[in-house]
Amino acid sequence: MALFNIFSTKKNLSKNKLKPKIIIDNREKNSLVLSNLSEECQIELKNLEIGDYLIGQTIIERKTFSDFISSMLSKRLLEQLKQMQKYKSRLLILEGKNFEYLEENSTKLNPNSIRGMLISIPLEFNTGIIFTKDSEETSKYLILLAKKQSKKQNQDFTLHSRKPSSLVEQKQYVIESFPGIGPRTAKKLIKHFKSIKEIINSSQEELEKLIGKKSNSITRLLD
Repeated sequence: MALFNIFSTKKNLSKNKLKPKIIIDNREKNSLVLSNLSEECQIELKNLEIGDYLIGQTIIERKTFSDFISSMLSKRLLEQLKQMQKYKSRLLILEGKNFEYLEENSTKLNPNSIRGMLISIPLEFNTGIIFTKDSEETSKYLILLAKKQSKKQNQDFTLHSRKPSSLVEQKQYVIESFPGIGPRTAKKLIKHFKSIKEIINSSQEELEKLIGKKSNSITRLLD
C-alpha cells in the first residue's frame, strides 16, 4: 500500500516519483523510522516474508537490543539470517546504545555469546551490520541507501557488459570503443549522425559542437 497525500497537486505527485523507493513491512508501520522516511522517500507498505525493509535488491532487518536477544534465545535470528540469503545483498541494523555496553546489560546470555553471534553474522551469513543509536539514525542510513540504489538504477549501462543484439546497439557498441566515449555520449552521437560512417566523416567542429572536448578522442584515433 503506497502512502500519498490526496491533496497533493500534480506537481507534487511528479516530485514524489523522483524520490527513492523503500518497501516497508506492515509490522513496521507504527515505528518512528517510517515517519522519518516519508519526507524523503516513496513509501510502500506491504507484507514482507523476510526482513523489515526492502531497498532495491537489499533486504534489511532492524532489531533493538531486546529483540536481538530474544531472537537469539528462540533461534529465530538464525532462521531469519538464512532466509535473507534469498536476496542479493543483506543488512542487519542493530539499534540502541545497549550494544556498546554488553557487560552492563542483564540478559540470559553471556556477553561473549552475543559477541560471537555478531562475528558470525558477517562471516557465516555474509550479512552486513550497522549499529545505530536510535530510530532517527536508522532512518538516515535507510534514506542514504535508497538514494544510492536509485542513482545506481538510473545510470546508463554500457553495452560492453553484454553482446549487442539490435543494429542500434551494435552501433553504440562500436562508438563506445573510442577512448573517453561512454554510453550516453555514444547514444547522442548516433541519434545526431544516424550512422558510424557519418560520425567518422564529420568535422572536428561538428563533433566539438555536439560533445565538446570528448571529440578530441575520436579525431585523435582517426588521424
